[in-house]
Amino acid sequence: MIIDTLILGFLLASAAGLIAWKAGALSSSGALAACLTGTLIFGLGGLPWAVLLLTFFISSSLLSRTFAGRKAALNEKFSKGSRRDWGQVFANGGLGALLAVAYIFLGEHSGLWFAFVGAMAAVNADTWSTEVGVLSTAPPRLITTGRIVERGTSGGITWLGTFASLSGAVLIGLVAWLLRPEGTFVQVVGAAAVAGFAGSLFDSLLGATVQAVYRCPVCGKETERHPYHTCGTGTVHVRGWSRLGNDEVNFLCSLAGAGSALLLWLLL
Repeated sequence: MIIDTLILGFLLASAAGLIAWKAGALSSSGALAACLTGTLIFGLGGLPWAVLLLTFFISSSLLSRTFAGRKAALNEKFSKGSRRDWGQVFANGGLGALLAVAYIFLGEHSGLWFAFVGAMAAVNADTWSTEVGVLSTAPPRLITTGRIVERGTSGGITWLGTFASLSGAVLIGLVAWLLRPEGTFVQVVGAAAVAGFAGSLFDSLLGATVQAVYRCPVCGKETERHPYHTCGTGTVHVRGWSRLGNDEVNFLCSLAGAGSALLLWLLL
């Protein structure tokens, strides 16, 4: 039975990965990683898990493409572009795949479903805040000190980005409640909103404190890019943990969202 569902999951994930690769949303390595994570999530979690994953991927990809022009001027700040590679796919969907495996071996436990909802809410909230936040007319402020920083700076937040973050988490909650209405509407959507928003804020906090930040010695600009800046110059580490890049921070964001949702599920 599990083999059959995995085969079906593989076919669905392969089709989704191919379409995303053709559309330019995924690189070749990203498509392969999406096939692996999608196979586990689609095949082991079932339709609700698959739809929730697709909700995150489609909505975030549409935002990335819609506002690509506005974000282009900030590409030198971010570690990667909008075309997701294997690291970004595993950072956003890796925990979901692990939860899907646990879902099979530990039984169809509702707590694992809510943890998955929290993980997807967190990565969706974080992606929405980044993609929409660049449109803010007000400059971002560092989440730890409130100091005004350059657009695209790790840990910088705006009111528009914060609202977008909460909206992205709520969307995941709405879809989750429609798929599996376990609990009241307020409980499910509220838990997803809180967990997703908490995960996104945790991501910003890590970005402002311990995420690795580099500087281009030629441009003199700070960036997440390493080992080379967009101009081709080697970047120099200036602060944060060198092994904690954006992908690692995104994974911890999903972990914070999953943990928050699971805690709320236990309390409710």
